[in-house]
Amino acid sequence: MLSKIFGFDPKSMTIKKEVMGGITTFLTMAYILAVNPSILGDAGMDSGAVFTATVVSSIVATVVMAIYAKLPFALAPGMGLNAFFAYTIVLTMGYSWQFALTAVFLEGIIFILLTITGLRQKIVECMPLLLRRSISPGIGLFIAFIGLKNAGIVANSDATFVTMGNLHDPAVLLACFGILLTAVLLVRKVTGALLIGILITTIVGIPLGITNFANPVSTPPSLAPVFCQFEWASVASIDMVICVLTFLFIDMFDTIGTLIGVSNRAGMVDEQGNIPKLKQAFMADAVGTTLGAVFGTSTVTTYVESASGVNVGGRSGLTSMTTALCFVLALFLAPLFLAIPAQATAPALILVGVMMMHDIRKVDFSDYLTAIPCFICIAFMPLTYSISDGILMGLISWVLLHICSGNLKNLNIGMVILAILFILKYAFL
Repeated sequence: MLSKIFGFDPKSMTIKKEVMGGITTFLTMAYILAVNPSILGDAGMDSGAVFTATVVSSIVATVVMAIYAKLPFALAPGMGLNAFFAYTIVLTMGYSWQFALTAVFLEGIIFILLTITGLRQKIVECMPLLLRRSISPGIGLFIAFIGLKNAGIVANSDATFVTMGNLHDPAVLLACFGILLTAVLLVRKVTGALLIGILITTIVGIPLGITNFANPVSTPPSLAPVFCQFEWASVASIDMVICVLTFLFIDMFDTIGTLIGVSNRAGMVDEQGNIPKLKQAFMADAVGTTLGAVFGTSTVTTYVESASGVNVGGRSGLTSMTTALCFVLALFLAPLFLAIPAQATAPALILVGVMMMHDIRKVDFSDYLTAIPCFICIAFMPLTYSISDGILMGLISWVLLHICSGNLKNLNIGMVILAILFILKYAFL
């Protein structure tokens, strides 16, 4: 039954690892339950309703991923996309949050059509294999940077952009303890090292006043204030077209990058760079985005934190189904899950970053023709805080460098068309 429903293979997988992988993925991405309502609340949306919409959309999309795609990836409203929703469309451009939700809904419909036609998969196939292999280490650096920032180990600096955090802060010291503890567990090959590290660090944070447990049970807030709140009057405007296209570009290449990077880490990619059930994974993302807009939240996307569950041993849809069940519990036990501090989940993200550097050995850095675009792809992800910008700049530089150096044999028409579209995106969106 597990094999038929979730693609579980008893010869190479264990239920224990699948379940632990799902729980670990949930714990490393549970911050979205607090962050998304806060960001969309700044746009004037009801924060309680957004919390429920965040959880429900995550459950639906992740269940589709578990059963239809049978892959160990979890989905939820994406960071960056929610910020564009609130701070650009609403607070900067001056449109209502209903206008922004309409843009998300239209983006989701377009994604469904692109997935049905197979165009999203063809876009992946147009990308050079070596560039695809550089996505995983780029994501590794990106999520490690997220972990370091969340832990307070890396802090903002007006002079140098980033600097060392305050190592006298008990919260930062707790994160350092968590990193050391989890690293030792990994070195000693303890099963479930990432999950154990999160739980122990959370417990240690209680006497330090960093982990604060409130009443663990609560009733989910109503969806009514944000459910199906669309603004159709502006659907034909130029600004709507720009917003939809921007959502489309960011979400498409965030998802492509995450699926390629995490699949590489899980050993799911063959020598030709093909990912099994990629079309089904794209469909889960598209359905999640469309229904997420109906429920009342910003674009739903595949989460890079899925890499933490993959590194625990999750390989099938049973992992993502476990994550979905954790989201169901979160509807009623939100205070309990939200009590887990960022300092407890940050070590998992940082150490998963280490694990995802594995594919960097496949890049020949003595061949500048391919090494430079791959390096740009890897470096731009953490430095621009965007997976999609890393991929886009990597492909643009690949095409331009090959054309300008007269090496046209490694190019195809698909690459050139994509590079032109990416350049136009940066020029006009």
